[in-house]
Amino acid sequence: MMANKVHKSGFVNIVGNPNVGKSTLMNRLVGERISIITAKAQTTRHRIMGIVNTDDMQIVYSDTPGVLHPNYKLQESMLNFSQSALGDADVLLYVTDVVEKIDKNEEFLQKVQKMECPVLLLINKIDLTTQPQLEALVAEWTELLPQAEIIPVSALSNFNVDYVKRRVEELMPESPPYFEKDALTDKPARFFVTEIIREKILLYYQKEIPYAVEVVVEQFKEEADLIRIKALIIVERDSQKGIVIGHRGQALKKVGAMARKDIEHFFEKKVFLEMFVKVEKDWRNRDAMLKNFGYQLD
Repeated sequence: MMANKVHKSGFVNIVGNPNVGKSTLMNRLVGERISIITAKAQTTRHRIMGIVNTDDMQIVYSDTPGVLHPNYKLQESMLNFSQSALGDADVLLYVTDVVEKIDKNEEFLQKVQKMECPVLLLINKIDLTTQPQLEALVAEWTELLPQAEIIPVSALSNFNVDYVKRRVEELMPESPPYFEKDALTDKPARFFVTEIIREKILLYYQKEIPYAVEVVVEQFKEEADLIRIKALIIVERDSQKGIVIGHRGQALKKVGAMARKDIEHFFEKKVFLEMFVKVEKDWRNRDAMLKNFGYQLD
């Protein structure tokens, strides 16, 4: 008689400052385009889970917003997501890179120093440095986080990511799965539609516009060979509404076409996408609105 095979499961939480490559790394580890990636800080506003299943393992990766000092309530909520990731991790991936200053966020770092779970410190973007500089950086981090295992990586060129995966698998505790074995993420389909549209807005518009924007999917109707989507783009001021729509609606049309293409790719189905723009004055500081958009407030 064969003994039952041991099943391992756990939460692997990815934290770090903005723009160090957390979302790129998350997508490499999960193998699906789950976190949106652009070069602007604050791209990830929620805590997004990506689930990797094998017969005897379930790894729940979690991408969090970059840690920043909050200037308004939306950012407070984003910081809450990052702080909560310290609380329930079986393995913590602390991502830094070769560019940022080590003492950029001492307060958060002090919390990481007190972590009981295994910490893998990933120094990303190593293709942007030299061997001597990297060695100096490793020495500095060893002093700051002596309990961490330091792994130099390049998420963009996929260097050492497989090693990180192997280490994570080795560190997983024995446990039954937390989610259904066919689950890819804890988020509903609508969430990914809003993220894709928001990514296109980040890429298309300049300056403060993307940060003042939230996207709400009002309708997501799946038919046999088509998904009908109605999305609302929310801005804070009338002037922003004008910019988002553009001359004769051209800007909104362009963003809609870019988003539709990616949504079709994501769901592998034809998509009919309608987008509208609405002004909600100062939504980033209004509790009720933030709660409606799924942000976590104290």
